[in-house]
Amino acid sequence: MQAKPSPGKRAEPSFKGRGAQSNPPNRFERNSVSQEHPEMADEPLLGTEKTEYIITHAKTIVNKVDSPDIGLNYSMNPYQGCEHGCIYCYARNTHQYWGYSAGMDWEQKIIIKPNAPELLEKEFMNKNWQPYPIMFSGNTDCYQPVERKMMITRRMLEICLKYRNPVSMITKNALILRDIDILSEMAKMRLAHVAISITTLDEDLRLTMEPRTATANNRLKVIEKLSSAGIPVIVMAAPIIPGLNSHEVPNILEAAALHGASGAGFTIVRLNGAVGGIFTDWLQKTFPDKAEKVLNQIKECHGGKLNDSRFGTRMRGEGNIAESIRQLFISSKKKYFSKKEKFEFDLTLFERPDKRSQLSLF
Repeated sequence: MQAKPSPGKRAEPSFKGRGAQSNPPNRFERNSVSQEHPEMADEPLLGTEKTEYIITHAKTIVNKVDSPDIGLNYSMNPYQGCEHGCIYCYARNTHQYWGYSAGMDWEQKIIIKPNAPELLEKEFMNKNWQPYPIMFSGNTDCYQPVERKMMITRRMLEICLKYRNPVSMITKNALILRDIDILSEMAKMRLAHVAISITTLDEDLRLTMEPRTATANNRLKVIEKLSSAGIPVIVMAAPIIPGLNSHEVPNILEAAALHGASGAGFTIVRLNGAVGGIFTDWLQKTFPDKAEKVLNQIKECHGGKLNDSRFGTRMRGEGNIAESIRQLFISSKKKYFSKKEKFEFDLTLFERPDKRSQLSLF
């Protein structure tokens, strides 16, 4: 593997164990709370309080995905907000619709949907439902820490197996191995596909950039175990941040291939909405010596801005830096995945249990 250059001098974050170092105002709220003179306050406004779990009873769970550059038509999110705390997460903005901040609230106020499995089964029983792969989760990680106790994702997988509806999963948590029994059974019928996200192999960078995720070594072990169980798994080198982890693309793909990954994908960071300010604040506090350089390179990938929301370019970027990253990914993928097979779901196996029970009578 190539030697990994250091991302630069790193400062310790103010709030350890959290990605965001601020709680910017919710754009939908008229009023906001700020701490103008922290030296005069008895207690800090932003503390390191424990994660708060909020129960909600969702009305629907299967979401239609209209974005033409996602590649899947449906997603479902058993949780809202994510304790993993990935500083770059584009989905942080969605927390504002719940009345929270996209900053530390995203990591500390986790909304739980315990009725998600029942809603999913109701969807499958609807005569209008046509079998199609559903993505876990697209907005949050379905295997974030609270899943260990709630087991909502596992119960939803059981429903998918029951009806034989395909699923596509993306995670950066080793907890997915708990459900290897269900996933392997679905994989035998070409009903399951997994993507493991690896942003960096540098443990120091991971700890500050995505503080409550599994280590890169553990994610590589997850790829190996899933692959050994017959479950098709690819690596997502995402997001690539120019000047911070962009040099790691060949190493990430090589390591994933050696552990059994059958393919690879990538995206370039997009700092949409409030994420731009949150990421900038984190970068200036964590890597003050190279913050401006990284921000300028990100802007160069998005037409001079931190974010470009146009479909087709928002996750790939454009310009010289984006093109060099793309070429680096293409050459690395060709080198390490040239003999890998392309996966396709089987959409013909979907059946409602009532139909199977009737057929068993003959």
